[in-house]
Amino acid sequence: MAPTENWVDIGSAQELARTPLRSGKAGNIPIAISFKDGQFGVLSNACNHVGGPLGDGRLDHDYITCPWHGWKFHRATGVGEPGFEQDRVPAFPVKVESGRVLVNVAAPSRRMKTPHAPHPLARNVERAPGPLRLAGISTTVMDVGNPRFSGSDHLLEHAIKAAGELGAQTRLIRLNDLKFRACEGYYSKAAQACTWPCSITQMDAGDELDRVYEALVHWADAVIVASPIRWGTASSLYFKMVERMNCIQNQITIHNRMLIRNKVAGFIIVGGQDNVQMVAGQMLGFFAELGFIFPQFPYVAHSRGWSHEDMENNVAIVRSSQELAEGAQMLAKRLLDLAGQLIARDEAPAHIERGGRKAHPV
Repeated sequence: MAPTENWVDIGSAQELARTPLRSGKAGNIPIAISFKDGQFGVLSNACNHVGGPLGDGRLDHDYITCPWHGWKFHRATGVGEPGFEQDRVPAFPVKVESGRVLVNVAAPSRRMKTPHAPHPLARNVERAPGPLRLAGISTTVMDVGNPRFSGSDHLLEHAIKAAGELGAQTRLIRLNDLKFRACEGYYSKAAQACTWPCSITQMDAGDELDRVYEALVHWADAVIVASPIRWGTASSLYFKMVERMNCIQNQITIHNRMLIRNKVAGFIIVGGQDNVQMVAGQMLGFFAELGFIFPQFPYVAHSRGWSHEDMENNVAIVRSSQELAEGAQMLAKRLLDLAGQLIARDEAPAHIERGGRKAHPV
């Protein structure tokens, strides 16, 4: 039978009382140590959710709030906040003797995790049978009450129409129509805090970026991202989206799990000022890190250049150019052709060699 008492000295009561909450160790056991109203509380330092360090969080009255995703547990009992009492982290008996704080590491309470239904995006990534599927993503910011012509959207619509005529299923997502939060930097707290599905998506049912995740990870075989050039770079909505998509790439970093396999990406870039190659380079670099593959000539683009600050003429050129329309149509065909070949061969690895990869030591 295991011993019921093993009191471990974790430090001076006077010193530990100076900080309301801190991380520490009892022997080799990570713990969260709190002090409030003259009483110490000691919990396991690992949150029930994804193991966040509770001792690095904050006290909210008698509850410790995990610094990663905000889960709360009573600082002395380990019981979850009201409404979540069935979620519990281990709590240790604690006492003060001769000015020292002692923790009985042999008698923690049980960790309990209430079964939570997995998020729909958390399902296994398996391609459903059927025709090829192409998703178009518009990153144009638009005043919907006073709409204007968008060159990148115009060419994206040509590409999607061409894909449909080739027998593919298509889906158009306009980021401007979605309500979604900006990335809140969970990766900056810890790599493990940036989860799949995205932490925001799991916590906020009203966040609509789940439609992009669903399309890119589970539904589409090919993706076209269309963006205007804004001061030499892609649109603000594009960057708002891709910052949130770090959760896809991070699965490779922390689990060597590739969510994107046998998928192809291409881009449409239109701007009044020239910087096509830098915008394309960022897009190619980011989507390559997600696991997408590219055909030859993976983007089509148009720009009037620095010396022509005349958006009216730029708009007229894009609107009337048969060459640009055909270029977008042929981009869709190249993407679908390559996607079909990849799916037929199914040679994309589920894991990769880690040496030299992002966030991995060599």
